[in-house]
Amino acid sequence: MATVSIGGGRIKLKGMNAPLTLSVLDQSPIAEGATAADALANTLDLARTADRLGYRRYWLAEHHASPGLAGCAPEALIGPVALATSRIRVGSGGVMLPHYSPFKVAETFSMLAALAPGRIDLGIGRAPGTDGRTAFALQRDRRQRSPDDFPQMLAELLAYLGGTMPEGHPFASLASTLPTGGGGVAPWLLGSSPDSARWAAEAGLPYCIADFINSDAVPLADIYRREFRPSQWRAQPELIVAVWTIAAETDAEAETLAAPATMMFAHLVRGELIPVPPVAKALAWAKDNPDAGNRRRRSVLGAPATVRAGLEEVARLYGANELMLVNIMSDHAARRRSYELVAEAFALAV
Repeated sequence: MATVSIGGGRIKLKGMNAPLTLSVLDQSPIAEGATAADALANTLDLARTADRLGYRRYWLAEHHASPGLAGCAPEALIGPVALATSRIRVGSGGVMLPHYSPFKVAETFSMLAALAPGRIDLGIGRAPGTDGRTAFALQRDRRQRSPDDFPQMLAELLAYLGGTMPEGHPFASLASTLPTGGGGVAPWLLGSSPDSARWAAEAGLPYCIADFINSDAVPLADIYRREFRPSQWRAQPELIVAVWTIAAETDAEAETLAAPATMMFAHLVRGELIPVPPVAKALAWAKDNPDAGNRRRRSVLGAPATVRAGLEEVARLYGANELMLVNIMSDHAARRRSYELVAEAFALAV
């Protein structure tokens, strides 16, 4: 385990160049019997909590056609979250670029930056955030499926945001029409595959690895650092790792609170989408399906000391200076308490 020293509310790991920072990724879970309106109200409450506790960022996910996740439009939710908070950076985790026009994304996030200057992150992803049929329904043109041209769309988006659109490009003049006054948008590339690691490195972008999707992603960090090219966005590689994390008063309680997500994920694997079940229902289901939770995925669960040790180990594995904590829980009070306990364990402070 790496040597740890605490100072100023952050943790410094031996051999790393910067202190470990903690952030939040919110998928806006919908508990069984609740509504999307309830989930979005919980998102605003959790964002205010994270802002108060000293977390660095609050990112909002994009998932479509899901009865269990309300976050289908992070670009629509970032504004309310930014206005409900005062310090924390707010962004997308992420915008699934294949669904959108690069110019539209550049306009939208430049407007959000004007609303909350210096606080807006644009996390960009390639995955559809849904099944194939829903992805097709999201297309404007249904004559054929959209081409797999993510690198080209990413390059266009970055050219708008960075003011580097070639003079001869037919859209060159549009960059000057983007909303101003927000101090710019901070782009990040998100991913869990070697492709995303290489694209982030080639573009000189900061990179967020979804360890909660791919727990064998440590080699992606190596690819990213090895192939990184300095750019106007970053002179050196910068990495966030998003990791599944639940803290509770005891290890046993944290394991219990993880049961709803386990049930939800097992149903997802077999093509069934469900709201987040209550703990009692999930525990009863687990008893009847003892092998359902065997699919390997890293989860940092436990009492505060257990979680702190687990998160430090993840940071050491990836050589990461920032971790983004994500979970799905049916009890909003327990979910909020989880983030409070982690903040206490790491002595976070604004």
